[in-house]
Amino acid sequence: MVLIENKQEIAKSIIRETGFKHAAIIMDGNRRWAKNKHLPSAIGHKEGVKALKRAIKSADELGIQYLTVYAFSTENWNRTPEEVHFLMDLLANTLKNEIEEMHSNGVVVNFIGDIEALNKNLKQVIKDAITKTKNNKGVKLQIAFNYGARAELLHAFKLLNQKVISGDINISEITEDDISQCLYTSGIPDPDLLIRTGGEMRISNYLLWQIAYSELYITKKYWPEFDNEAMCDAIIEFGKRNRRWGG
Repeated sequence: MVLIENKQEIAKSIIRETGFKHAAIIMDGNRRWAKNKHLPSAIGHKEGVKALKRAIKSADELGIQYLTVYAFSTENWNRTPEEVHFLMDLLANTLKNEIEEMHSNGVVVNFIGDIEALNKNLKQVIKDAITKTKNNKGVKLQIAFNYGARAELLHAFKLLNQKVISGDINISEITEDDISQCLYTSGIPDPDLLIRTGGEMRISNYLLWQIAYSELYITKKYWPEFDNEAMCDAIIEFGKRNRRWGG
């Protein structure tokens, strides 16, 4: 590989040469970032939205086709009612305020997770964002909201069971591809790279099927600190990996 001084150019080169398509991110550390600065956690979450905007722009500039971000897990319902309510409102307001800019930038917005469990207003805002951007040609953004990988797998297995009962598929002929097609991410390539901010060394019930052979990159930067340089650093590290695929 030709050495390129600029980090962004190096990252672009790696993406082109490796066929890199999909980055998945666990956006962790909003509350700890705020706590370290003696600020309310709400400020950390709002700064996290700014970091997401930077990540989308960075993905577009680098040539990353798919970006999947973990915004609200099925376990996050265990947080205080006040924080849960704030996060729901934050998503609704962010979509309302930012959708025109994302649309003009060609971003395709989609959601993975149990969206039907959300309140009527938020579901409508989500559906409007999906409909508005579905024909765009830019970065395909998947927001994992009310998402848990085990719940996703359970949902997929139930769909497969229905297909078996209806006679659409023989149980002895079920393949890995059949399972993949029943996941929320059907039609989306598996992540090449899983990035986790905040330094925690766990997967947190995120894309368990899809990341079977993804490279993992953990940074101690909190999510509000994540910027274009941090994205480039992750891609450059990816470029150093020898992906043997079990061989």
